[in-house]
Parts: sequence; C-alpha cells; structure tokens
Amino acid sequence: MSLRPDQWPVVIGVGECIQRGKHLPTAMEPLQLMETAVLEAQRDAGVEFMSHVDRLDVIQQVSWPAADLPDRLAARLHLNPGYRRYWPIGGETPIAALHGAAQAVFAGESACAVVVGGEAQYSVNAAAGQPLPWSARDDAFPIVRGADHQPASAVRLGLSNPAHIYPLFENAAVADLGLTPAEAMQESAELWARFSQVAARHPAAWSQRAYSAAELSAVSPDNRAIAWPYAKRMVANPAVNQSAAMVVTSQAQALAWGIDPSRLVYVLTGAAAHDPDNVMARGDLARSPGRDAVLDAMQQRMGDVSRCAALELYSCFPVVPKLARRRLGLAADRPMTVAGGLSFFGAPLNNYMTHAVAAMVRQLRASQGDARGILYGQGGYMTKHHAVALGRVPGDVQTWLAPVSVQAQADAARGPAPEWLDQYSGPAQVETFTVLFERDGAVAQGVVVLRTQQSQRLVAKVERSDTASLSCLMSPQVSPVGVWGEVHNNIQGVPIWCANPTSTQGAKP
Repeated sequence: MSLRPDQWPVVIGVGECIQRGKHLPTAMEPLQLMETAVLEAQRDAGVEFMSHVDRLDVIQQVSWPAADLPDRLAARLHLNPGYRRYWPIGGETPIAALHGAAQAVFAGESACAVVVGGEAQYSVNAAAGQPLPWSARDDAFPIVRGADHQPASAVRLGLSNPAHIYPLFENAAVADLGLTPAEAMQESAELWARFSQVAARHPAAWSQRAYSAAELSAVSPDNRAIAWPYAKRMVANPAVNQSAAMVVTSQAQALAWGIDPSRLVYVLTGAAAHDPDNVMARGDLARSPGRDAVLDAMQQRMGDVSRCAALELYSCFPVVPKLARRRLGLAADRPMTVAGGLSFFGAPLNNYMTHAVAAMVRQLRASQGDARGILYGQGGYMTKHHAVALGRVPGDVQTWLAPVSVQAQADAARGPAPEWLDQYSGPAQVETFTVLFERDGAVAQGVVVLRTQQSQRLVAKVERSDTASLSCLMSPQVSPVGVWGEVHNNIQGVPIWCANPTSTQGAKP
C-alpha cells in the first residue's frame, strides 16, 4: 500500500459548551449544546469546514432521547454528510468514533469528519417532569444498557446500577492486590484529589473545587455513602449540561486550508477489545483481559507510556484508573487525566471522553517536540475498551497499520466462566461484595458474589439486620474475600448469606 505523509489524519478543531444554573426557560437542550460545541470547534480550527463535512458521528445522548438526532443536528448546522452514525451506549464510544473517523480520512473515504456529543441531565433533573421548551422527545427510542445483559437474580439485588457494580471490581481487586481496604481507600482518595485539582483549573469543568484526600474519603451529609467503599464524590456525576466536539481531516486538507502546522494534532494508532457483557459470565472479577489487551497494545506500539506528555485513563470509578495505571507500569502519583475525571469535570453520560480529547489536543499543542498522549476509554461495566494515541508529529506507518482489534489476545487470556446458579443453599465463600446505602446513610443491604465448594457462582443478599456479617464486609483492615458463610433462601426465594463467625479467610475463590 502506497502511503504519503499528507494522508495522516489530524484533529484541527475542538469545542466545548457548558451551561450551569437552573433557569429552565433558557436551558439549552442537548441538540443546541451539540450545535454550540461544533461551532466552537470551527472557531478553534480557524477555518470554515462545514461545507466539507461528509461524516457525522454523534455520541448517543440519554437525557433527551431522539432516534434521529444526527439528522436534526445536520439540519441545524446546514450539513449534508453522506455518512451519519448514532453511536450506541458506551463511555468508550468517543474514542472509537475518533479512531473510526481518522481511519476513514486516512483511507480517503472522508474529507472532513465531525464527532460530537452532549447531555442536559442537570436541566432535566431540575425540571422534575415539568415541560421543557425543547424539540420533540422520543421516549420510545430503545437504549440498550449494561443492566440488560445481567442475570435477573443479580438485577433483583441491585446489580444493575454502575455505582453498585463497580464496587464489586474494586473489592475483588483489593484482595487480588493484597491490600487492606483502608490502603485501597487511601489510594482512591489521593488519586481523586489529584483529579479534582485538574478539574478545578478547567474552565469547562462542572465542579471547579479542589478536594483533599481526607474530604473525599470521609462520609458526610454532602458526601454520603453510595456503595461500599464508594461515597458520592467517588462516583461519576451525570447531572451536568455539557457538550464537546472534535473535527478530523487530513494533513493535506488542513494545510490547504491554511491552518498553522503547529496546531495540528495527529491520530497515531488505536486498539480495542471487549469483555463479556454479562459480568457474572467473566472468569475473574478482579481482572479485565479486554482492558489489559488494549493497554498492552498501546504500550507495545508507543513505547514507554510514562514518557507520554499526557494521559487520560477513564475514571467513572477509582478502580478503573487504578488498575489501568498498574497495567501500564505507572507510578501512583503520575498525572492520569487532562480533563479532571467524571466525578469532577462531569460525566455527560457517554460523552466525557470527547471532552478529554479536547483537553489533550490543547495540551499537546502547548507541548514541545514529539509530544504524545494516550486516551483510554471504557464502556459498560468494565466491558468495552478502546484507546488511541495522539501526537504533535505524524507517527510510524507500521504502527498506524497495526490491527485495531486485539480481541484475540483478550480471549486467550480469559479463564473459563464459572457455572451460574440462580438458586442455592449451603456453604459459600465471598468472591467479592458491596454494601448498598439509603440516601440518609443507613444500610440498605449487603450484596455478595459467592462461590460454592464446586466453584459455582451466585449472588446473595445480606440483611441490614445482620450486623455481624455487615461488619465483616466493611472491615477497613481485612478484606472479607475468601470468608465462608451459609446461604439460605427466604420466603421470596432470595438467597440470603450470613458470615460464619468461626470462618477464617480462605484462598481466593
């Protein structure tokens, strides 16, 4: 294949929009927020590219559903792109869309591509069901969520909300890494404090307050417990009004438009893989072969990642960047965000990583030499993984041509899934767990993922009245992973687990 340097895909413009406040008559709907972000990207590029846009990638928005959102947006911007895609649910989709647009530009299939997304969940929440003066809403539009893939018996116990499922990964990883829960909490708090400091300096961040580690780890009326071990400030905040856009074209087209070469940011390479949609069908809840395969590929293609000028490791919950940075061999205090993270910058549902791309483009433009950055996005319940590398100069052709999918490597590293049980009674060992809380801070229930003596897997409830078992689960000094207990079924057929007070921690299930 004959390749020319001018074929390289480049990001020429990025734009963001944020609207704070609860004055509903002037609240911008997602469509208007997206339009504003694209216009901001045009101002950033410094050229009129609208008439050249032949590809429009819209990140699926959730706060105001509409099946024809790409068509509505194209009409508002007076675009007529031959390629229009409305992406599915997934926090990794902005990275996948950027990579796909770059590939299309490189192949000569697109002259100019726009990737855009936006949400107005803050205004929707503030309206509390009151009519909003926005365009038609399509509540019949099917939105496929991660909960749709989980066993009914798990969903019945609350394992459908990401804020309830990610603690399972956190607590499994704590035991796998040999940490005490207190050590893991301190690491999360220090990491999140650094993320908040980045958001505090970002003009488009929803929260611009820097928090201390102590403030983030302490449960208080304004930092209520959500699901052990996470409190409110350690979970993603989707109640925001934010949008972002990026524009991709070729180096040749950018230079023909007269754009200063120093403002071009090149798309260098990317990799993608996924884990099973059903969390309970995964072999080891402390690990993610899909994530590892993607990050390994980026490490192999980009060299020493610690030397990158910028990183954005997805941050819906602390466990995600904590495990990603370990896979990349990075120090705990290495900066891991350019935007500020989903808890502080804001989590416009699927679109956070578009904002992260905008922040990284600006940072790379301000860097010197062959500065590079890596963005790792994740979707679902630690399910879908996609990463891209950006740089100030074109990359290596062979690196660019490396396969996007690293699914084979992920599959080769994946162990067998345990047999799933909807009903069971008898002895069972904790594989991982969480404790769910009411809004007033009271315990709602514990939820444990268990293994039987035959290594079958099930989930069970821990009653709020079972203070002994709850104390075992929430010990700051000793992980309960490996503790045995007894399962019985209540009158509704729900499995109930009680810790065996004479049990000692066993081997990892």
